[in-house]
Amino acid sequence: QVQLVESGGGLVQAGGSLRLSCAASGRIVSGDTMGWFRQAPGKERDFVAAISWNGGSTRYADSISGRFTISRDNAKNTVYLQMNSLKYEDTAVYYCAADPMVLGGTWYMRPSGYGYWGQGTQVTVSS
Repeated sequence: QVQLVESGGGLVQAGGSLRLSCAASGRIVSGDTMGWFRQAPGKERDFVAAISWNGGSTRYADSISGRFTISRDNAKNTVYLQMNSLKYEDTAVYYCAADPMVLGGTWYMRPSGYGYWGQGTQVTVSS
């Protein structure tokens, strides 16, 4: 079993930055693909970013447009999402996810592709 705990969310003004963290426990996830998703009120859970087990490959949603960076520290069993130039439309609950599948194809963009999820952290961007 894997437990994922997100932190780092909060209220920020448009144009500001936040760094989200996702700490894993219960099982070492250094071999897992890790992903970030977000869900705004009344909307579906959308893919944000994913990173391969060794950090060598990353994928991003087109809507991110180079503003976010996903990274991981396997020694700390933690994945990060650095969010810069935040916009009002980035407001959502951000979720961390993990799965042992190798990053590739398109599965990583679907919530159903991941077996483990955190509880989410709220990010609110004021305009």
